[in-house]
Amino acid sequence: MDTKAFKRALHKSDSYYRNQGFGEKHQVEGQMASEYQSSLVQQIRENGYTWQRGDVTIKLAKDFGFCWGVERAVAMAYEARQHFPNERIWITNEIIHNPGVNQRLKDMAVDFIEVKAGQKDFSGVAAGDVVILPAFGASVQEMQLLSDRSCTIIDTTCPWVSKVWNTVEKHKKKEFTSIIHGKYKHEETIATSSFAGKYLVVLNLAEAEYVANYILNGGDRSEFLAKFDSATSVGFNPETDLDYIGIANQTTMLKGETEQIGKLFERTLMKKYGPQALNQHFSSFNTICDATQERQDAMFELVDIDLDLMVVIGGFNSSNTTHLQEIAIERVPSYHIDGPARIGPGNQVEHKPLHQDLVTTQPWLPAGPITVGITSGASTPDKSVAETIEHIFAIKAQQPAAV
Repeated sequence: MDTKAFKRALHKSDSYYRNQGFGEKHQVEGQMASEYQSSLVQQIRENGYTWQRGDVTIKLAKDFGFCWGVERAVAMAYEARQHFPNERIWITNEIIHNPGVNQRLKDMAVDFIEVKAGQKDFSGVAAGDVVILPAFGASVQEMQLLSDRSCTIIDTTCPWVSKVWNTVEKHKKKEFTSIIHGKYKHEETIATSSFAGKYLVVLNLAEAEYVANYILNGGDRSEFLAKFDSATSVGFNPETDLDYIGIANQTTMLKGETEQIGKLFERTLMKKYGPQALNQHFSSFNTICDATQERQDAMFELVDIDLDLMVVIGGFNSSNTTHLQEIAIERVPSYHIDGPARIGPGNQVEHKPLHQDLVTTQPWLPAGPITVGITSGASTPDKSVAETIEHIFAIKAQQPAAV
């Protein structure tokens, strides 16, 4: 399938909406402001990202919460609901990785495509239905299916994700294999790989090092394919498909690790083919999302402060939030929650340690004066941050005063 030609044709369709609005922008902005913004968070920003009440000092990261792409996606979904008040509206996945925002869309009678036996079930989607593509995109196969059914498509894909798609299209044109730094089951990586030709998804630097060693020294082909089962294109052959490679990434991965992986493969191909032939065998573009990078940089800055603990707020399936937690836990006790409802009753918190199931910790806020760092992923509204801070203040207000 010529994915580039398909995208061009889709973008020209009268039933496809991406950049153009519906004329309800100002009404939607007011609705979103009332549902997701917070005067407390704005006050904290204006006060140098610091706020004190009683025994608690709050330190906010200087970049956190809703990014432009997320806010744009949610606004487009709200506007679609207003513009199509009587049509059935679907969304192919979570609009963003935030349970509160997704529940709000369900309350607005937006139906979510169900997953049955590991596959999305589009059987209920009929001709003329409106279908929203989420911020992290949808696979080209899903877009083709919806186009064939004459659905109205509202594409909220983040431009940074589209930039990665353009990158893998360039790899495909040059007959390069796209090595994608990401999680092969993540919706964004599934979408990105659908636009690629040959591809291999590596989760981290350790997997990249395994591939680099295979490029230089060869290895057990069966072991390689078993290791990357479900993370390669159909018919992938490590003996021939690693001679020409290009780097891409899931936009929410750790910036530093993506850069390390790119440099690793650049050195590897240079060692194998020599510096003069490097550009014939290796291609790399910067596809790291600005918002992801800014939030990670702000987290590194925040954890350098003398904190007693850190709270990271965001969906448990949010990749960018998980990476913020990775940064935090190496430096300070940190609690990853998906919303303020995880706090309480009493001095307890239900949270998700990295790569573990939910646990409950009680007590979690120590007695006496404390300094708490707060950040949130790109899919977390300010109102969730404010409610989390208020819960912390309330718990500390119940504690006996320090003697």
